Amino acid sequence: MAPKRYVFPPRKQRPVTNMLTDEEAMNTHIGREIEELLVQHSGMSGIHPLRNAHDAFASRALLTQTAEKTLDIQYYIWKEDLSGSLMLKSVKDAADRGVRVRLLLDDNGITGLDNSLYEMNLHDNIEVRLFNPFSNRWFKWIGFITNFPKLNRRMHNKSFSVDKKASIVGGRNIGDEYFGAGTGLMFADLDVLLIGPVVNDISEDFDTYWNCSLSIPVDQIVKYSENRTQKALPLKFKEVQNDSSAANYINLIRESNFIYQLFNEELRLEWADVKLVSDNPLKVLNRTKPRQLLTNQIREAIGQPKKEVILVSPYFVPTKAGVDLFRTMAERGVDVRILTNSLDATDVKIVHAGYEKRRKALLKAGIKLYELKRISTDVDFKEQTGPFGSSGSSLHAKTFSVDRLRVFVGSFNFDPRSIHLNTEMGVVIESKNLAREIQELFGDRIPENTYEVTLDERERLNWTERIEGKLKVYSKEPKTRLIQRILLWFLSKLPIERLL
Repeated sequence: MAPKRYVFPPRKQRPVTNMLTDEEAMNTHIGREIEELLVQHSGMSGIHPLRNAHDAFASRALLTQTAEKTLDIQYYIWKEDLSGSLMLKSVKDAADRGVRVRLLLDDNGITGLDNSLYEMNLHDNIEVRLFNPFSNRWFKWIGFITNFPKLNRRMHNKSFSVDKKASIVGGRNIGDEYFGAGTGLMFADLDVLLIGPVVNDISEDFDTYWNCSLSIPVDQIVKYSENRTQKALPLKFKEVQNDSSAANYINLIRESNFIYQLFNEELRLEWADVKLVSDNPLKVLNRTKPRQLLTNQIREAIGQPKKEVILVSPYFVPTKAGVDLFRTMAERGVDVRILTNSLDATDVKIVHAGYEKRRKALLKAGIKLYELKRISTDVDFKEQTGPFGSSGSSLHAKTFSVDRLRVFVGSFNFDPRSIHLNTEMGVVIESKNLAREIQELFGDRIPENTYEVTLDERERLNWTERIEGKLKVYSKEPKTRLIQRILLWFLSKLPIERLL
């Protein structure tokens, strides 16, 4: 039976807009600055990993300040918090200078931002579109009840492109937990700053999403009272300017190592062949061909692993097919190591149930499993989170390396939602250096920040923790309560794996 097709109600004509031409992009500050580098490394792209949370914010802020012609921004989540408001103000400041801004956000991740986004859209140089929007703005959950098959499928892509010359792609959304702002749970995440040919591909991909039928102008979705026009944003920006926490955070960003390296021309770039992999947006409507799916593009880009696979996935739900895939690799002699969140560290407990039910099968197949510890729930404001574990962190980075030759960085989780439901994107990087860095982390930092999961002689799960050179073994999920473990067991028995 053919999949059911979902058609949006008739809407006003959406203007088609596109990225800059090559000539326009070259005639920008960034274009002129990197021209010589691109000539020296013809055909290759420059990569700078953004492991540190504060550097990740600083890089976006600096690119926004440097932009002269275009900002193309695409995210799954944009939060109404300190870093979200600071970034929104930075984007508006760029538009005030004459930069054309195209802001594409998934409608499931913008809670509380309707008025602000509507006002941003009133700016002559800003256009805001919402992907796969909900018609009910106050109670979006009603949409899940009335039209679950369509609205359950989201745009999980994350990209930030400036003047078609520099892009940031990776796992981070826009919000305090991604950028080390505030206190509490922080995400350990990973992005890459890119220049070179791959940026053109990312820009083309953005155009595909921006001009597709699923991307609706915000003023066709959000109802807004005219007597409130242009009031929400000035108040929000004024609150941020008067917030002492904002002042402290801005000072920390100014001390960012990224800013120091950039200003002193010491920013290290890895030059390599980089391939964009991305789902076509029509995946949400079940209208894609195999070559338009990220999973098939990754398979083509990396080939068949021969010696080693290191996978980092915060929401790891392998399913039976995934277990069989890893078992086949292990039988061929491939060393497979996987890092995911522990039950205590994960921010989405229900997803852990999909991993829990496959854990023993993976271990029996010879796969090595590591689960990130959540060390603290009270993070000092100055704590900067790295990509694979710091105080108070929950893993959010999505990356893997193959045979110490290729590395993937992007939005893709190894779970059914990423494979079948959401749209995803990322880059495959042909770099021995970056692959080696990930491999070295498993020999250096990973052991001290994780539990290694194993089976004892009676095939019972054990979690081994290293503390100052000593080993401590747990027979239950570490730092969890009995009720949590019972609930996890119950959820693992439900037929919900495909939705996770």
